Amino acid sequence: MAADRALAGQLERLARSARIVLVAGLPGTGKSLLIHQLAHLAADAGRVIHLLQWDVARPVFEASPAGRRYPMADGVTHAVVRKAVGLWARRALLEWQRRCAAPRHALIGEAPLVGNRLIELARRMDDATEPVLAAASCRFVIAVPSAAVRRFLEAERERRAARPLHPREREDAPPAVLKALWRELVGVAQALGIPVDAGGGEPPYDPLVYQRVYEALLRHRHADVAALQTVLPTSTFSVYELAVPRVDLLPREEEADAAVREAEALYPDVPALARDVARWWVV
Repeated sequence: MAADRALAGQLERLARSARIVLVAGLPGTGKSLLIHQLAHLAADAGRVIHLLQWDVARPVFEASPAGRRYPMADGVTHAVVRKAVGLWARRALLEWQRRCAAPRHALIGEAPLVGNRLIELARRMDDATEPVLAAASCRFVIAVPSAAVRRFLEAERERRAARPLHPREREDAPPAVLKALWRELVGVAQALGIPVDAGGGEPPYDPLVYQRVYEALLRHRHADVAALQTVLPTSTFSVYELAVPRVDLLPREEEADAAVREAEALYPDVPALARDVARWWVV
């Protein structure tokens, strides 16, 4: 991050002072790079690192007895699994807060939000986790790449899909899914009354529209914008390769199975689930 001093300083402050840092944003916007840097900076500051990552936790749900009924299709996680991960995540955060109360512990994670991927962390709920998420010590960081950086990240995603440097890169959303998620976000912007210059064809990535949507999604949380203005040298390493000790926040198989069954009970009919997921952005 030395190539971008402002960003480096912002991340160092968060790594040293925040209790929880959740990086929010679309796939292909640099979330994993920010998590990689935050983890190393926090470790350098003597903190114990705990990680909550969508693509690490999600497969446990899909592999559970109940979750096997809902496999991924065309690179997209089934809606029931998305709901289940969110239900578990709020409880897991509260359990972590109680178990790791000492300030030396830091939880760093990702919250894609789009398409009901951990949107439950952004919603105000009447539960014991809400004060944890609403506290000033819990920061949501919106990764906002410039148009040039976004183009680079998309090209890098396509290149890594063919020649991955780390097994987790095979789990990354493929380029077609990145484009579909951006179109979805443009629709959310329009529903929220955020001006979009869609023109007559495919709406181009617009950092300001993107930032304003995520600020709206996180209006009940303490949110910071991390502007990625510089293409950082990542071609020789994987952002998933961490050189510091860490503990992954993961569900036990029985927890994942119970969360899937809970999601099934909450949404017993498919149309109701589809309507709710389509309005994931209502927080």
